[in-house]
Amino acid sequence: MKITKVYTRKGDQGMTSLVGGKRVSKSNVRIEAYGTVDELSAHIGLLIAQLPEGHEKEVLLRIQNNLFNVCTNLATDQEDTPLYPSAYLPEGETEFLECEVDQIMKELPEAQGFILPGGTCEAAQAHVCRTICRRTERRIVALADVAIVSPEIQGYINRLSDYFFVLAKKLNFLAGKSEKIWVNACK
Repeated sequence: MKITKVYTRKGDQGMTSLVGGKRVSKSNVRIEAYGTVDELSAHIGLLIAQLPEGHEKEVLLRIQNNLFNVCTNLATDQEDTPLYPSAYLPEGETEFLECEVDQIMKELPEAQGFILPGGTCEAAQAHVCRTICRRTERRIVALADVAIVSPEIQGYINRLSDYFFVLAKKLNFLAGKSEKIWVNACK
């Protein structure tokens, strides 16, 4: 799709259009849900910019593409508008993430406890992606409380946060950066 115009002059009064043309407030729970997905994708873009070429970068680009499908799904009020084909995740994407998580876990030393986010800049950015992904999941659950949300969307986003957690661990491990373990001061 070619974008020929960036502004429409239709959102200046705090309203925006969903897929299908229905107008809603920009504070609508649906807008908050897919806006948070967009924020996650932007942070993934920052992580991609920090990484060298390789498998992780390819996986992250695949995830960004999938997040466009998620946004289309969330931007569609399924009670009023049928989903476009682009609103569906490609078959097997949640399982793909599970395989990635399992593969990374095989490469890492045994878990040592709760870790504090940080380490390398890339690992810290993966943790930022993880936390935004968790917020995205909360926003999608809130939307699902009041509207139809395709169940595979929630499962994918849940698994995605797991992926970012293990990716952060992997990036620190590959850089030889030891993780900081949470020390419970109340012991």
